[in-house]
Amino acid sequence: MKEYFMDLHIHLGRTASGRPVKITASNKLTLEAVLEEARFRKGLDMVGVIDCQVPEVLIGLRNSLASGEVLELPDGGIRIGDLTLILGAEIEIYDENCQGMIHALCYMKTVEKMVEFSNWLSKRMKNVTLSTQRVYENALEIQREVKRLDGLFIPAHVFTPFKSLYGKGVKQSLTEVFEPELIDAVELGLSADTSMAERLEELGEYAFLSNSDAHSVGKIAREYQRVRMLEPSFEELRLALKEEGGRGVIANYGLSPQLGKYFTTVCEKCFSPSLQGMEDCQICGHKRFVKGVSDRIEELVDDKETKRHRPPYIHQVPLDFIPGVGPKTLVKLRGVFGTEMGILHEASFEELVEVVGEKVAGLIFAARNGTLAFNAGGGGRFGRISEER
Repeated sequence: MKEYFMDLHIHLGRTASGRPVKITASNKLTLEAVLEEARFRKGLDMVGVIDCQVPEVLIGLRNSLASGEVLELPDGGIRIGDLTLILGAEIEIYDENCQGMIHALCYMKTVEKMVEFSNWLSKRMKNVTLSTQRVYENALEIQREVKRLDGLFIPAHVFTPFKSLYGKGVKQSLTEVFEPELIDAVELGLSADTSMAERLEELGEYAFLSNSDAHSVGKIAREYQRVRMLEPSFEELRLALKEEGGRGVIANYGLSPQLGKYFTTVCEKCFSPSLQGMEDCQICGHKRFVKGVSDRIEELVDDKETKRHRPPYIHQVPLDFIPGVGPKTLVKLRGVFGTEMGILHEASFEELVEVVGEKVAGLIFAARNGTLAFNAGGGGRFGRISEER
């Protein structure tokens, strides 16, 4: 068994020809840019690109396979050098059982399986060339189609206030919308961690994933996991999510939930934190609030003791969140330590001091050790590092 770093939620902003995919993503975020960043700067072993249902993307992958530029693994996934690409599609679900829109991640083993899924979606979607489009189909039928194609089905960023399972998707339980047995794992999102999510008994049987939901190249691997598998392939990933034969997620790395965009409840207009029982914002008088993940979980929690052993969730601040680590400093750090995984996991304090000085090195180590303090985020604004504890 070996251990691999993995980020399974990365968007595409544009196709190779420049056509838009994820409208809100960077124009520079092409498949080629994702693979280059993940291999040579982030130090990842496996990435999931979740806009692979786009026909132009699939044509490019078919051509690359035909030319021998990339290799499709026998157990699924595409091998590019020392990196494995997992083909995914993020979709939007809103049927008669949903209280609000829900995003889900669907992963396929091979290019041809994704082609088949893309063709199926194109009959139920207004524009299959764009990311995260609504699928005009019942949620259970979508799950069944993913399983018919031998894929993986994972609800995305399940606690965020908008377009998620627990945000506005259900009143109380995932069984209101989904078939529990057809869910392979749960993605937590940037404003939640394991200690928060494990308070919901119905999530006890699922592995938790922490992914970046990257909309730009630099955000790749702002959240990720370390996974134990025989090799970085689709089938090994499936077995790891089931924790079979010693495989499994052995650590999640992600933002402290307070740094996420939706941790705390805030005024929709001025972003002032809400006080318990308050109907109007005490700062601007606005009457609408964006409910934070922390408050939503308190509404859902059943406080039953969980029996499942969970891997550690390590609160790790992305390097570009740290004061003093700008683009030039990051290039300097990569020049010495190779990749961001090397900076975050392997560089000693003394080595960091030699490159960036004691103050920035201290902040990087404080972030690594979980000893930074934060101003909590909410309403769509990220939290900020305040000062060392």
